[in-house]
Amino acid sequence: MVSQLTLTEGLRRQVDYWWTVYRRTWRGSIISSFVSPLFYVLAMGVLLGGFIEGDPAELEGATSYLAFMVPGLVAAHAMQTAVSETTYPVMGAIKWHKSYFGQIATPLAPVHLVAGHLMFVLARLATSCGVFMLVLVPFGVFESWWGPFLAFASQLLVGMVFATLVFGFSARLESDEGFGVLFRLGVFPMFLFSGAFFPVSNLGDVGSVLARITPLWQGVSLSRMFCLDTVDWSTAAVNLAVLLVLLVVGWSWAVRGLTRRLIT
Repeated sequence: MVSQLTLTEGLRRQVDYWWTVYRRTWRGSIISSFVSPLFYVLAMGVLLGGFIEGDPAELEGATSYLAFMVPGLVAAHAMQTAVSETTYPVMGAIKWHKSYFGQIATPLAPVHLVAGHLMFVLARLATSCGVFMLVLVPFGVFESWWGPFLAFASQLLVGMVFATLVFGFSARLESDEGFGVLFRLGVFPMFLFSGAFFPVSNLGDVGSVLARITPLWQGVSLSRMFCLDTVDWSTAAVNLAVLLVLLVVGWSWAVRGLTRRLIT
C-alpha cells in the first residue's frame, strides 16, 4: 500500500520516537560529540600549534595554526557524527531490533523513515557543531561576526551529505563487516587528508587533487574561508554546488536503498 501521508506529516509522527531515543542515549554521545573534539583543539591547536609559526601565506590566510585547524576540524567532526548516526543505527533498525519494520507497518513509508532519521542526524549535528563553535569564540579564531554563522551552515551541509550517502550504503549492507571497510578506506583517510590539519597542497600534485574531490574538503574549505573571512566566492560557489548535488544524490540513494530493503 502506498502511504498517503505527506513528508511533513510523516516527520511529525516520528518526533516523539526520536525524542525518546535521544533522551535514552544522549549520555553515551557526550564524549564523542563534545569532549573528544575539545581535546583535539587543546592538544593540536593550542599545544602543538604553539610550536608552528602562524604564517598566513602557508596557512591559507590564518594567523595561527589554531585558527587554521579548528574550522576544518569542526567540519570533520560533522562528518564523523553523521557517519556514526547512519551506520550501526540504520543496520540495527533493519536487522537487529527491526524498528523500521514496526514503523513501516503503520501508514509511514520508507521515505518518511529516511526523513525522520536524517532529521534526527541534523539535530545531532546542530547541537554538537553548535556547541563546538560557541566554545571557540574565546579563542579569537573568528575574523567577522557573520562568518561563523555561514561556517556553521556549511558544517551542517557537509554532515548531511555524509548522512544521506552513508544511510544509503548502510541500508544495502547485509553484514556490519562492511562498516570496517567504510571507516578504514573512507572516513579515516578523509579525516586525516582532506585539509583539516594541514593544507592539501602539502600532499603533492596528485594527492592534492584527490583530496580536493572529496566531499569533506568541500566542507573544510567553506568552513575555513567563512571563519577566517578569506572567502573566494568562486571557490565557495563550486564547494556549495558540489555539496548540494551530492546531497540530492545521497537522498535519492538512501530512499531507494531503504525502500528496496523493506518493501521489495
